[in-house]
Amino acid sequence: MSAADSDAPHGIVVGVDGSSWSQAAVRWAMAEATLRGVDLTIAHVITPLSASTLLWPGGRIPEEVLAIQDNDARRAIADAIRVVQENLTGRSRPQVRSEVLHGGVVPILTGLSRSAELMVVGPRGRNEQHRRLLGTVANGLIHHACCPVAIVHETGAARESARPPVLLGTDGSPASELATEIAFREAVLRGVDLVALHVLVDSDMSGLFAAEWSALQAVVQKPIAERLGAWEERNPGVSVNLEVQFDRPADALIAASEGAQLVVVGSRGRGGFTGMLLGSVSSAVAQEVRVPVIVARPR
Repeated sequence: MSAADSDAPHGIVVGVDGSSWSQAAVRWAMAEATLRGVDLTIAHVITPLSASTLLWPGGRIPEEVLAIQDNDARRAIADAIRVVQENLTGRSRPQVRSEVLHGGVVPILTGLSRSAELMVVGPRGRNEQHRRLLGTVANGLIHHACCPVAIVHETGAARESARPPVLLGTDGSPASELATEIAFREAVLRGVDLVALHVLVDSDMSGLFAAEWSALQAVVQKPIAERLGAWEERNPGVSVNLEVQFDRPADALIAASEGAQLVVVGSRGRGGFTGMLLGSVSSAVAQEVRVPVIVARPR
């Protein structure tokens, strides 16, 4: 992150709707805000019912229906605050505030992202039951947010292991520099190592002999290692392990995530490296990986 990002007035923003997914997102966002030393903003968006007025007599939405929305909003915020209080530890406690806003969920949260350091949401909401599909809000934000977006799964939020590394998906291009910056920062904050994964998909190389594949790996590794080396010099406490594989990008990242505590991918990459292009692969990683995933959205 740049220095300017740390001054974002909303700090880390977590979108909540009262679902178990959003509660997991709150727990992770709270820990992340504590690590970064920034504020935490809990946001709930009430979606207008104006499009449904024709369903009601006289074209007016009954007050009791509007009251249900207000009660749901209060309950969602209260549940999130309870999660925050249950997870307060140590002396370093971020400033926590809550906001209830009205409008389309993705447009409202996208607006908040303009003044946020990081946007955090669950992979799907209370009304999205298909586990194989990335939720509407999560998918919308990784396409449109104006800051990095973290997708937090229920099972991944509380994952415990012996200091697992941060996993970075990289193609070695300048476009992946933001993801690299974020991954190094997260590794520094957590005091862990960084695994950088580059996947070759430019052509079918399945017929290469072992010696040819080894030589190709060495050629590919050199420029990426040089880029990562510059980041290592700025972050001497982080040990980097660069891996070059030939595989389907999403499959490789999902498999590698089993040994990581966080995955960081860029929002787009060079044309030949489809694994880092925002689209089907990034969505697949965000919905399949059990640990939190940060998509490095540019400002």
